[in-house]
Amino acid sequence: MDETLPNNRNDPDDPDDPDGSAGDVDYGTIGAGYSSYRRPDPRIARVVHQALGDGVEMVVNVGAGAGSYEPGQLRVTAVEPSRAMREQRGPGLVRAVDAVAEQLPFGDGVFDAAMTTFSVHQWSDPAAGLREMRRVARGPVAVLTCDPALVREFWLYEYAPLVLDTEARRYPSVEGIADALGGTVTVTPVPIPSDCTDGFNEAYFGRPESFLDPGAVQACSAWSFVAEETRGQYVGSIKAALEDGSWDSRYGALRDADVYEGSLVLIRANP
Repeated sequence: MDETLPNNRNDPDDPDDPDGSAGDVDYGTIGAGYSSYRRPDPRIARVVHQALGDGVEMVVNVGAGAGSYEPGQLRVTAVEPSRAMREQRGPGLVRAVDAVAEQLPFGDGVFDAAMTTFSVHQWSDPAAGLREMRRVARGPVAVLTCDPALVREFWLYEYAPLVLDTEARRYPSVEGIADALGGTVTVTPVPIPSDCTDGFNEAYFGRPESFLDPGAVQACSAWSFVAEETRGQYVGSIKAALEDGSWDSRYGALRDADVYEGSLVLIRANP
């Protein structure tokens, strides 16, 4: 399975086609520069790759985006409906199939395993997409996602409540994911390193100044659900808390923490 697979959506070479984002975010608008801020972290990558198990040769990466966390040693088939994200895939990665999770254009059990990272919350029907992943994979399905029950425990909720309310609303529950996948399911918390290179919100747990960078904020899709004026107010409140020292008085210990255990989890399902 590789880049020779046909697409079943828009022509990826036609500049007049829309971006094709299939979920609740238009990556044609917010996806520019995504790959600069959302670079795969090797420590998180190890957790994902270990979840795929031994003896795996062919894996499908659903909602593959710019290619983060794809295991280079395996034969990967990438699925990504957004043109903007497909175009940011590096030269060493396979060309992504233009399709959606809910309608994977593959036969039953054609892959050894399936994976998705930071994507399931953006699908129009997560349960349907997860069932499709289970259908096309003979072996394990690995889902890197966030537990919505824990999202609001991050300090950012004090400064940008609607952003984390959005995240908590969008992420499917861990129980819902497990039910859709079926089989034997394990849920593993994933520690986030202090110098994490993948710029999702919790990656900046000890680097609050990162939220003053417009590009970093844009690369976290939940911020796009908040009005521009409100986003500005939220960033302004973080900046003020840094300038007057109140952030450090409350959360400064996080600057010295090696890892943060927040809402990030790896869900693995064996048939």
